[in-house]
Amino acid sequence: MTKTYLKFRKRITAVTCFVILSWSVLCAKLFQIQILNRSKYQKVILTHAQKKQTLIANRGNIYDRNNRPFTRNIIHYTLSAKPGDVKDKVNLANALSEQTGKPILKYLEKLNSKDNFVYLDRNLQRETLGKLENIALDGFHIKRHYRRYYPHNSVAAQILGYTNVDNMGISGIEKDFNQYLTGTPGWIIKTKGWKGKFQQKSGNPYQKPVDGDNIQLTIDLEYQSILEEELGRRQKETYAKAATGIVMNPQTGEILAMASTPGFDNNRYFETEMDYHRVRAVTDQFEPGSTFKVVAAIAALSENAISLTEEFNCENGEFPYYDITIKDHEKYGFLTFPQIIQNSSNIGVVKVMEQVGSIPLFETARNLGFGTTTRISLAGELSGKLHPVKNWSRVSQGQIAMGYEVGVTAIQLATAYCAVANGGFMVTPRLIRQIIKDNKDVVYAEEPSIIRQVTNRRVMDQVQKMLRSVVVNGTGHNAEIAGWDVAGKTGTAKKVIDGKYSDDKYISNFVGLFPSEKPQLLGLIILDEPHKPYHWGSEGAAVTFKRLMKRIINLDDSIIPPARLKKDAAKHFKKPIRNDIVMAKTQPVASQVSVKSPPVLSMITSYNNQVKMPDVRGFSMRKAMTTLRSSGIKFKIEGSGKVAWQSPRPGTILTNGKTCLINLK
Repeated sequence: MTKTYLKFRKRITAVTCFVILSWSVLCAKLFQIQILNRSKYQKVILTHAQKKQTLIANRGNIYDRNNRPFTRNIIHYTLSAKPGDVKDKVNLANALSEQTGKPILKYLEKLNSKDNFVYLDRNLQRETLGKLENIALDGFHIKRHYRRYYPHNSVAAQILGYTNVDNMGISGIEKDFNQYLTGTPGWIIKTKGWKGKFQQKSGNPYQKPVDGDNIQLTIDLEYQSILEEELGRRQKETYAKAATGIVMNPQTGEILAMASTPGFDNNRYFETEMDYHRVRAVTDQFEPGSTFKVVAAIAALSENAISLTEEFNCENGEFPYYDITIKDHEKYGFLTFPQIIQNSSNIGVVKVMEQVGSIPLFETARNLGFGTTTRISLAGELSGKLHPVKNWSRVSQGQIAMGYEVGVTAIQLATAYCAVANGGFMVTPRLIRQIIKDNKDVVYAEEPSIIRQVTNRRVMDQVQKMLRSVVVNGTGHNAEIAGWDVAGKTGTAKKVIDGKYSDDKYISNFVGLFPSEKPQLLGLIILDEPHKPYHWGSEGAAVTFKRLMKRIINLDDSIIPPARLKKDAAKHFKKPIRNDIVMAKTQPVASQVSVKSPPVLSMITSYNNQVKMPDVRGFSMRKAMTTLRSSGIKFKIEGSGKVAWQSPRPGTILTNGKTCLINLK
């Protein structure tokens, strides 16, 4: 050993030990980071270098029976911020104010908030977003969403319902079938590029979003629009508090239209009273009055308790019935049972029920669905009110026969009359036709179903003839349509106010079968508190039914005229797609339906630059509209009935966007 080494040995030893110790510590630390705490630090690196972005799924759309959309999904943007991370708050607030037109102080207040996260603005269109889309600031975020839009505004608003700001259903079909309409979000991993921006790269993990299912309703958009227009019109004319209507196919139970007025616009639901949002046909019950007399008629004929020629003394309009007095709207003497129904005699129906008894009346009412829900595919349905016989008073039998002391919903009353129209079978009212996945697979379908047979066809044929006489010679004369046979029943009932029957507040209602022989449509109209003389079912509700059906006749070629019905009895209501109920002689069964998904459920329509003008002269309004729409031609309609002339002439070559005029007479 040299003298130099000996001189510095202690220092060399110390340095060597320090180096060895340092390397040992460093190795231990590296072992800890890369082996022991590998997962922890890997997550930290991935957090800074990668980002998992959610891919929002499209909400399923709702369509009418002919695949016309009731809903659309509109792209919108949400602006948010983390106030603590935003450095230049004044400039950001100023940029936001310039684009949205809202006060700068509104945004400054949010940006100066002590919250970790704030929403600056929501539901912005891309046009409004403008240059904000290209702003890259720490703490400022722009997120793309889809917002629900209802292209027909108030049409079918109560049925469809609406969604909240998070695009979740909170009312109507949107709420009740939210699990089907809501899709499954996807995700994608983005990595940070050399400029510090996150980018999508091939090979990164990716999960495609699954869009929500589409729902096809039994509702017909054009029927629905007509019903709402006529209800609103009659409500104003009669100064009624509200109006409710239903149009059904009585053979299958399909609801073709259902509405209440006043209504509301789904796109701006927050601007109207919540009272307008409910489906009154399902959620509101009322005492129907004389439209309930059909229950007494069915009970009496089913029990063979009377003959159609037997006469009953109607006491010239006033009859003491235990401790109450029964009155008729006119003075009648002796009437047969068909005449009692035709003239809606309260005294006559009470005397008929004295021969029939309470139990048959109760059982018939129960078999017709009163006192129980119809199981329609909407939440909030009431079961109505029908007390058991043991709870009846001595006047209950007569009162219930007249349509008092019983609470019904509009859908219950319409469904009961369906049984009259189809020969005695209770069918389940159908609102959902089918639910379809994006790949056209049917995941749910409501097929025609028979609940029970109320009575035989002979009885119902007799009741139908009585209802026809109501329109021809009785209280329903205002529902008659020239050239068509209409059957129906009027109803006028006093409302119960504070536990007592009011003398000036009434329910005017009418249920009609169209046509009377092999009915293709059933219509129900209810007016709530119309002014006199519109409180009578014949003067208020029956008029609306007539207007409604006349417009449907002019619109729809599938409504078969009486002459054709007699020539070809096999041609039944063609509007449903092979899903009519088959009535067997012994055991009723619903037809086996092969439910097919609609051929196209798309929001995108393509147009050619030029199109040849078709010849629509002689077409009905509906057929003309369908033909022109399929050709991509805009049109303006004048008048009603059949197309008398058109402009431009058939065969004219039109450019895209050209509007034609068609006149109907």
